[in-house]
Amino acid sequence: MKIIINPAYGHLASFIESIPDIYDKEGASIYKDRNQLKVFEVGNEKIAVKSFRIPIFFNRIAYTCFRPSKAKRSYKYALILIEKQINTPKPIACIERKQNGLLADSYYVSTYNDYPGTLRELRYHPLEETRDLVSAFIRFTVDIHEKEVFPLDYSPGNILYEKVGGEYHFCLLDINRMQFKPVDMETGAYGLRRLWGSEETIAFMAVEYAKIRKFDEKKCEELALKYHRTFWEKYTRKHDSGEQFAVSP
Repeated sequence: MKIIINPAYGHLASFIESIPDIYDKEGASIYKDRNQLKVFEVGNEKIAVKSFRIPIFFNRIAYTCFRPSKAKRSYKYALILIEKQINTPKPIACIERKQNGLLADSYYVSTYNDYPGTLRELRYHPLEETRDLVSAFIRFTVDIHEKEVFPLDYSPGNILYEKVGGEYHFCLLDINRMQFKPVDMETGAYGLRRLWGSEETIAFMAVEYAKIRKFDEKKCEELALKYHRTFWEKYTRKHDSGEQFAVSP
């Protein structure tokens, strides 16, 4: 078993080392699909632990020999984001276990963020009710992109927010897939494709994004709507789940 612990959280070492043994039996599950997220209370601290399922065979080889695991990337990328002053839960540790010489299960350990809101709310409210939130979110997005950070899983459930004293604060989750590179207008518009909301909301996002970055507003809007429609049309066909809200006004 390989463990990397953030020196700032050395006092949690015994808990971290116990995670693979206690994960299935303890903690409060707050999300479970392909992977699982649990929250543990350790003393006076709430700790989030994400368990990544065992990869398929070929990915086990890749993660063992050629590229870092999702847990290790999450830990590494969180350090980069915090250094760039982009809000994400503080990284505590990552754990990797092998079976027969290949990566098996892995865990990413971080502080727990309890921001109450997510961008999923844009599904349920028209733009006139969410304009301030959307504007603040786009300023947050611009800040990320201008710091040469491009999250690949920029989706509603991975963006938390809270409003304090009239000001919105955002937090990024699920950060194991990111690129660190200059973000131009087309890439920035593409980055909005997975967000929920009416076409009016997506168009507003794109125009606000272009205004701040001094891009062509009409072109940015056209690109954002094109990528948004394409993504959600494919998603709806694939999942046949009736989520037509994503591509309709």
